[in-house]
Amino acid sequence: MGKPALTLYLAAPRGFCAGVDRAIKIVEMALDKWGAPVFVRHEIVHNKYVVDELREKGAVFVEELDDCPDDRPVIFSAHGVPKAVPAEAAKREMIFVDATCPLVSKVHIEAERHHQNGLQMIMIGHKGHPETVGTMGQLPDGEVLLVETVEDVATVQVRDPNKLAFVTQTTLSVDDTADIVAALQVRFSGIVGPHKEDICYATTNRQEAVKAMAPKCDAMLVVGAPNSSNSKRLVEVGARAGCKYSQLVQRAADIDWRALSGISSVGITAGASAPEVLINEVIDAFCDKFDVTVEQVVTAEENVEFKVPRVLREPA
Repeated sequence: MGKPALTLYLAAPRGFCAGVDRAIKIVEMALDKWGAPVFVRHEIVHNKYVVDELREKGAVFVEELDDCPDDRPVIFSAHGVPKAVPAEAAKREMIFVDATCPLVSKVHIEAERHHQNGLQMIMIGHKGHPETVGTMGQLPDGEVLLVETVEDVATVQVRDPNKLAFVTQTTLSVDDTADIVAALQVRFSGIVGPHKEDICYATTNRQEAVKAMAPKCDAMLVVGAPNSSNSKRLVEVGARAGCKYSQLVQRAADIDWRALSGISSVGITAGASAPEVLINEVIDAFCDKFDVTVEQVVTAEENVEFKVPRVLREPA
């Protein structure tokens, strides 16, 4: 018997965004410039495959600056860090490179500007996520209040309801965030929002591609890490957009083939920190079991590129 027929819908855009690409390049260029080991505070991006590859090249991943020696370079992850971290690195006279995504840095600058204008901040984000910790750490304690849900908006205690602004984590669900913003605007009619949407272009584009793809699919797989916020949001978006089976897989080995028995179409996408090699691995796994026809679902073209910090472009 021949293999059963299967249509694979491949979301575009998918996978690496410009911020992730830049962060990985920063670690590689730092290793070229200063040699191994180079220390990285927190996973540079949320993907085990990427982290393991960089570890093999000589990157050492730690959770805190205290775990780094003074005499080796340290890189801060793409998610951003509280202000106290680079301040401590400077005090210790360390070489440090900030790989914070420029779109996250934009949120930090917004928060700082609102603070200078006497406004207390409300941040829409996920508690404990490195990006949220980094953004809240740009301002003194109590100046940034976190809300995760519409329900949180009803109970958040503010200093002055007439002197408020909000920012958001860049990797949230576009739809969920819109609901929370609407609730904030109902409760605090004068709250100031960002000039331009904080949710990054890559998050938005990947969610739009999933919305376009999901109704065509019996199942959808998102290639990404379980600690990747934007990847988990893609799973949720797929389920809401009408795909009966929407699952996160780190690699092809994680595919639950029993759950996919009897299907005739599968959508594949990837979070912003998942490399194309893992997407190809998943496609190859389907090709082994099915007679596959691949169709691209293109909803946007991306040509964004971010420069690496000047310190890495200068000779050693």
